[in-house]
Amino acid sequence: MNGFGRIFRVNVFGESHGLSVGVNIDGAPAGLPLQQEDFLPDLERRKGGSRGTTPRKEEDLPFIKSGVFNDRTTGAPITILFENNNTRSADYEKLREFPRPGHADFVATKKYGGFEDYRGGGHFSGRLTLNLVAAGVIAKKILGSGITVNASLKEVGGYADPEAGLEAAIAAKDSVGGIVECVVDGLPIGLGEPFFDSVESCIAHAAFSIPAIKGIEFGAGFAAARMKGLEHNDPIIDASGKTGTNNAGGIVGGITNGNPLVFRVAVKPTSSTPKEQQTLNVKSGEVETFSVKGRHDLCIALRVPVVLEAVTAMVLADLMLLEQRTPRIM
Repeated sequence: MNGFGRIFRVNVFGESHGLSVGVNIDGAPAGLPLQQEDFLPDLERRKGGSRGTTPRKEEDLPFIKSGVFNDRTTGAPITILFENNNTRSADYEKLREFPRPGHADFVATKKYGGFEDYRGGGHFSGRLTLNLVAAGVIAKKILGSGITVNASLKEVGGYADPEAGLEAAIAAKDSVGGIVECVVDGLPIGLGEPFFDSVESCIAHAAFSIPAIKGIEFGAGFAAARMKGLEHNDPIIDASGKTGTNNAGGIVGGITNGNPLVFRVAVKPTSSTPKEQQTLNVKSGEVETFSVKGRHDLCIALRVPVVLEAVTAMVLADLMLLEQRTPRIM
């Protein structure tokens, strides 16, 4: 549903053109330093307005409504709200008859009987990734300064040079996808709860909750299918568990092995392309040609890195808190 995590529990709510979007976070330890300013650097990285992203501009100021007192977490659930002030819902009235191919428009109407808030994609909008970024800021505090989570854009529209890929998309006047890589350094050995809560399982679950993510691979990923065992195996070279290679991506048997956690996600092209395309006109019952107007990202992947960092930190914070509460017999 709309919640994720076992101990560090994140619940998201809101719609793109509603009054606000927000997040409720349960399980954060008491005493963490936390104030509005702590959120701003990561929220700024997620904002639109730059080349290739939506021109919709929002302040994206986080209003902390509960769980913080005297700039410290209290141990109670933390609620954070973000106001929606720059909406143009009329753009979506015109799209009501034309469900966008590749978007949730059609299936959402079928699932919710037409009662869904369709403006701006409603609850399916990338606007809700604000909530994830906010939760990620708190999760990173739980992980501590010794663990770093960094994601970066590796490819846009098939180009290893993201800027070149973006320029090609602008010239073609069409949307493009991309590849984002996340690297986590400083993790201890032992995080992960196989069978169904392996590190890969949890990260994949969280990553696929980000709108537009269509694929994920860890370490060597799909290239492992074309390797021999001797090529893929990572030789352990010291007592700390350090390995000579990292084809496993820092996870063995669903458990962190102390090496950098490395994975990549594939981000699909934005459904709302300005190019003319065909879809069913639900009013006439005929397939017709239409084009999407309004404000949309040309390349969603440009804004994904900080969101991917956030969900990764959420997962790891949850696993770390779970590890601390699970007795181990030595």
